[in-house]
This record gives sequence, C-alpha cells and structure tokens, in this order.
Amino acid sequence: MNNIFIIYTGGTIGMVQDPKTGSFVPFDFELIANNLPDLSRLNYKLTVHPFNPIIDSSNMNPSIWLEMAQLIKDNYDSYDGFVILHGSDTMAFSASMLSFMLEGLQKPVVFSGSQLPIGEIRTDARENLMAALEIASAKRDGRSIIQEVCILFDNKLYRGNRSFKYNSAKFEAFRSPNYPVLVEAGIHLKYNEDALLNNSNKEFILHTQLDNRVAVLKLFPGISKITVEAVLNSDVRGIVMETFGSGNTMTDTWFLDLLEGCIKQGKNIVDISQCKVGSVELGRYETSQGLKAIGVLNGYDMTFEAAVTKLMYLQGELADQQEVAYWMQKDIRGELTVND
Repeated sequence: MNNIFIIYTGGTIGMVQDPKTGSFVPFDFELIANNLPDLSRLNYKLTVHPFNPIIDSSNMNPSIWLEMAQLIKDNYDSYDGFVILHGSDTMAFSASMLSFMLEGLQKPVVFSGSQLPIGEIRTDARENLMAALEIASAKRDGRSIIQEVCILFDNKLYRGNRSFKYNSAKFEAFRSPNYPVLVEAGIHLKYNEDALLNNSNKEFILHTQLDNRVAVLKLFPGISKITVEAVLNSDVRGIVMETFGSGNTMTDTWFLDLLEGCIKQGKNIVDISQCKVGSVELGRYETSQGLKAIGVLNGYDMTFEAAVTKLMYLQGELADQQEVAYWMQKDIRGELTVND
C-alpha cells in the first residue's frame, strides 16, 4: 500500500457555491472525498492535512510556503509521495519556491487543482487529482520515478519551476514552453525519462530562510524616468527586470545610467524576457550589450515566477550580493537552461 500525504490549502477544487451570493467559497476536504468514491478503490493510504483556515491562492505568501515545506520535511520519511491541492492562480509561484526550498528531493511533490469545483458536472478536478495521486505513488526499482516539485494539470505533468498559468478559461491552464512535459497521462502514464531530475543519493535539505525584498521592473515603450527611479530606488536587494525579446531594452543614456547606479549600490538586476518562449541572450543585439557591460544578470529562460522566488530563496540563504548574483545565473533545480 502506498502512503500519500495530501496538503489541502484550498482553491477552486474544493469550492462550493454560496446559495445567497452565488459566489464560490472554499469548503473542506470532505467535499472532495464525497465526490470521488473511486478514492476508496485505490490501494493508497491517504493522509490529509487541511489548512485552517482554507486559503484562496491569491493570498499566498512566504509564511504559507514555509508551512507547506515544513509539513513535507516533517512527514518525509513516512510517505511515498506528496500531493498539494492549491489554487491555480499562484500555483506556479508556490511550486517554484518549494523546488528551491526542498533541495535533494527524492520523492514527488505534485501540485494540482482544478478550473471548476469538484462538485460541478464537467469538472476537471477528478482526473487531475487521480492522476496526481498515481504519479505521486509511482516507483521503479524501489525508488520514486518523480523526484522533484511538479504541477499536474489537464493530463500533463510539468516541472514546477518551468511552468506558468496561461489560461483562466480552459482546463489546459498551464504551459511549460521552454522545458518538455515530464509525464503525459493518457491510457498509460508516459514518462519523458530524459527530462526527469534524478536526485538519488543526494541529501534532502529543507531551506527556510527567505528574503522577499524583491521588486519588478516591467518595461514598456514610453516608460518614464520617474517610474524607473521609483522601482530602482525601492528598499530591495534584487530586481527582476522584464525586457523585450531576447533581453533587450531602450539604449537611452538616462536609463542605462540609472541601472548602473542601482547595481553600484549593491542591488542585483536580473534580466528576463517578457516573451514566454525563448531565452535572454545578453549582448546578442546592441540593445542589450550595454546591460551586460554594466553588470545586469542574465536570467536566461527562467519564468517570471521562478526568477522572483529564486531571488527570495537566494537572498534568504546568502548575505553576500555577489554570491546571490553568481547563483542566479546557475541552474540549481532545473529552472533554467544556460545557453552561453
């Protein structure tokens, strides 16, 4: 019998319609179990830890990430795998952060949820949950096939720190354009063996120090100097700068001078692209050569969610800003592809 630990944070999967207001409100896990009689037919021992109170994923924050990660650490030796039922809106942030916090993970941590509540006739919740449980329990030669933090949605398993929510109106809510799908759940589970992380023989370490002094500078044509100054002068250690194409920005002297001054103050600026497909290539075009020269960091093909959470993680672990800068440009949990 496989022992699976389910962390139920809330989200659409466990919501019911309030008859008075017509809006959806969170309910407890019993609603899910009552709508999934097939759970009792599985050869799984399920332990459910519901959050109290149940939360909407829009209220996600570092303290909740710490609680989830600590629950996995505390129960790590007693269970074969972990399933986290979570609202889809911030799921990619949570999956990314836990991938950094749970170093050397050798068991599956599968995030899942749904676009419709489990009590709805056409819900996607049943298939998502059943597939998540099957993948969380899957082993080969006595070890878990999946050894990382993932997202299971619409019959596809994605690496958590490579994913983002792209659609709020389809069951296919998530995509991972810069990294292959890990598992396709059709009639059989089809594993993409070459894409899986292998943490065998690594030490499992929980990291709990996070520093959320992070800001975001999203560029657009016509952005004003005062707007750029407001972000760069904020009380943060790191800034994620969302640029055009393969990492390009305007070449105005005032803009580059502001960036250089910010970096000289000891802040890290990480360049990621606003494009969902492809990678930053600093120096490829004239419009990014100046960035490389002043010390802007290359975020390569990291998702926005991975870049933000990785900064928080590294800043919590490392006091030295140069060390943070070094590791931001290195692949530490499968979150980026270095294309130098």
